[in-house]
Amino acid sequence: MPAPDSATEPAPRFEDLVGELEKIVGQLESGQLPLEQSLTAFERGMGLSKQAAAILDAAELKVEQLAGTAAVPRAEPFDAR
Repeated sequence: MPAPDSATEPAPRFEDLVGELEKIVGQLESGQLPLEQSLTAFERGMGLSKQAAAILDAAELKVEQLAGTAAVPRAEPFDAR
């Protein structure tokens, strides 16, 4: 059986990421998970958090572009001292 192609998988929705994060937080806050499972859940939560932040950053940039308020990147001189 061929390996799934990640390029064909749909990008996760922000709302789905937040829902899964809330579930993980609830599990961690309950204190019922063994240490190893807590670490695994925490690691998964951090990954989800980074994905959600990237989606928010992209949405913010799009809003700024549409509103005409996107900051134009400036070139800074390189100082190798």
